[in-house]
Parts: sequence; C-alpha cells; structure tokens
Amino acid sequence: MALLTAKRYFHRGVDGYEAARRETVWNGILPQRFPDVIVQACDTDDVVAAIRHARSRGYRVGIRSGGHSWAASHLRDGGMLLDVSRLDHCSVNADTMTARVGPGVVASTFATDLDAQGLFFPSGHCEGIRLGGYLLQGGYGWNSKVVGPACESVLGLEVVTAEGDTLYCDERQHPDLYWAARGSGPGFFGVVTSFTLRVYPRPGVLGTSLYMYPIEVADEVFSWARSIDVDDRVELQVLTSRNSPEVGPDVPTIAIASPVFADSDDEATRALAILGTCPVIDRATVNVPYLPTTLANWYTVVMMKYPAAHRYSVDNMFTSASADELLPGIRRIIETLPPHPSHFVFAGWKPSAQRAAMVYGVEDEFYLGLYTAWSDPADDENYGDWARSNMAAMSHLATGISLADENLARRSATFITEPNMARLQQIRAAYDPEGMFHSWMAQP
Repeated sequence: MALLTAKRYFHRGVDGYEAARRETVWNGILPQRFPDVIVQACDTDDVVAAIRHARSRGYRVGIRSGGHSWAASHLRDGGMLLDVSRLDHCSVNADTMTARVGPGVVASTFATDLDAQGLFFPSGHCEGIRLGGYLLQGGYGWNSKVVGPACESVLGLEVVTAEGDTLYCDERQHPDLYWAARGSGPGFFGVVTSFTLRVYPRPGVLGTSLYMYPIEVADEVFSWARSIDVDDRVELQVLTSRNSPEVGPDVPTIAIASPVFADSDDEATRALAILGTCPVIDRATVNVPYLPTTLANWYTVVMMKYPAAHRYSVDNMFTSASADELLPGIRRIIETLPPHPSHFVFAGWKPSAQRAAMVYGVEDEFYLGLYTAWSDPADDENYGDWARSNMAAMSHLATGISLADENLARRSATFITEPNMARLQQIRAAYDPEGMFHSWMAQP
C-alpha cells in the first residue's frame, strides 16, 4: 500500500475489515458485497493517494460519505471502497452568505447550527445524513419549493478525478464537471472533497399544522390533497402509517403534518389555511391549524419514522396523474401497509424548467414515497418487496423517480432526462474514460 497515506485501510480478511464495512451502511440490511480494500480518508491528500493507488491496481472505486443510501450503492464486490465521512470541515461566512463544507458534514447538524446563527440551508428531512451524498443526488430538503433542491445552492466543488488530479469546479472552471455533479448522485465520476454552498437568511417563523383522519375517508383526503394549490412556503405532506403499539390499535391513519416557513405567525397561518379546507374536516381526529415549532423539533418528529436498528426497503415516484388514476394504487398501498414504522408519503412538489444548469433529474407535481421498516430478519420475505411491488404497479403513472429514495438494484426507472443522460455520459467519457468509478446500480 505504498501509495496510500491514509492511516486506516483494511484489506478483506484482516482484523477490522468487517467492522469498517458494517460502518458504511446505515440500513440494518447489510448487503453481501465485499470490496477488496476499504480506505478511511481523513483529508484530500488521503483521497488523492487512494485514487492513484486504485488506478495503479486497476481497482474500481465506490464512495461513501454517510452510508444512508438505502440500497448501499457505494458497497460493491471487489475494488476499493473509499470512505470520506471523516472529511467533515465546515466554515460559514455570514458576510458573503456562503459556507465551505466537507462531504462528511452531518446535514441536520449543519442546518441546526446555521439556524442558531440566523441562517438557513435546505438540508434534508432526516437526521444523520451527510452532505456529500445528499448534495450529489439533488437534495430535497426543508423549504425546497422556495429555495430549490439543495444541489441548486452548490456554488462550487473540489473534486479528485480518476487521474488523481484535484480540480475546482464552478460555472467558469470545468463547468461540465460542475453541471454533472449537481444531481448525478452515485453516478458521479469523481470524489468531492469540499463543497462551496450558498446559505440564506433564516425565515422568521417555522411552524406546522397537523390534521389526522381515519383511513375510512382516504379517498376524500387524497382526492382533495391532489386538487389544492398550496403556497410554496408550505410543504404538503400526507403521511399514512399504522399506529405504533404504544399509541393504539394497529390500524392505518392519515396525518397531514405540513411545515411552513414564513416571516411572521400571521403569514404562516394564512399560508396553512388551505389545509383546513378538506371536505371531510369534520372527521378529523386531530385538528391543529397552526403551531409554532423549531427545526430541532421537526427532526425529532421525522426520526420517529426512521428508527435505528431496523431493516429498510424503499421506492418512490414523481407523478402528475389525476386522483382517479392514483386512487387504485393508493388503496392497494393502504390495504397492504406493513406495521409501524413503515409508512407512505404523498407530498406536493414544485417542478421547474429553470434547472438546465445542472443534471438534476426528473420531477413533477407530486411525490410518492414508500418506506418499509422492520426489525426481524425473519420478516424479510414478508416486507422486503412491498415498496418495490407497489411502485412497479403504479409505474405507468410515473414521470420518474428521485435518487434520494431509489431502489435501482431491484427496479430500473428514469431518474435523469434522456438528453441530460446522454450529455452526462459524454462528460463521463472525458473525465473517467476507463470507468474507474462505479455508477448507479442500474440505469434507466
């Protein structure tokens, strides 16, 4: 390993290898895929040395920043797994409204630290995700209908290429690589060691509304949710799940829990008012039109649906289909819904035609995400295919999928437009002609 400067690397079969492999996967399902060597980089020099070593040995390379890829797409058989989670530098310049961060920075910590400074960034909705993978795959985060997906706020990147060269990429320097990095996710052909980000003033008020409905009015609730025009500052989130055993009977319920970002309580209340217009509002078992909250509280609430030490299988789709078209599939999802904490998210989104400056994928008016979670390996056969099979049954209504919750190892789907995919492959051929870096686990 003469070319490596990293203090920690593990060949398959040596002490510490299996612990290092396990560490790279957050999901309780650990795929039976085994790299030849795992390198834990601590700085850019480590990354450069690792890539040059991989090149000299003919290794293909997978990259891990946080390991929250549901399918562990970074973990492949053979070659090198390069773990950059320890590249976690972070500096914020409030005067220029920018930040410089490493791929290993925890996105939720970054968001709450900015919040304490009166600043904001559209970090993801779950705790523990690292910025590296989150930014590369697009980054649907808090208030993203207003400020855009997080990759839109990437101003520049430091990238180590397949040649072992370190480049800085932005609109003027290596603009093709800059375009490719923002949205290609695990298909990106380089190692990002630092991001330069645009940060924003913190909205004056963060609030929420909460309505809960019995499953018997699902048709009415989803038809109404599909029809309303929601203020951009409001995240329409309709969540269907079974009650936890600690709360009540194991029956599905529908919760509309929608964050709002506004300048005042009055603005927030007005923006959320439309969520009180459901035609079956009289059937709501919980009716809270507006409640001030904090980002930290939101993270706590969200993570109740994503507990540690669980096995996860997910899938998703973007769509503009009508309620009549969607309802048969939604009914099937509800009828087959696995136990808590598995859940179904129906969310509003705001597609934009103004994102041509980056490869960032397909998007549409609504997002459907299925998240299966269970703890006993004996239930793998019972629950492991629920998300995939239900999304496959609705695929004729899909525009495509988000890379955030992909299941490409088991179901191929469109995640980048055809013209952008063609351009991306041309850029890949220029920067990684020998295919050193692993791409997606399947292509559309």
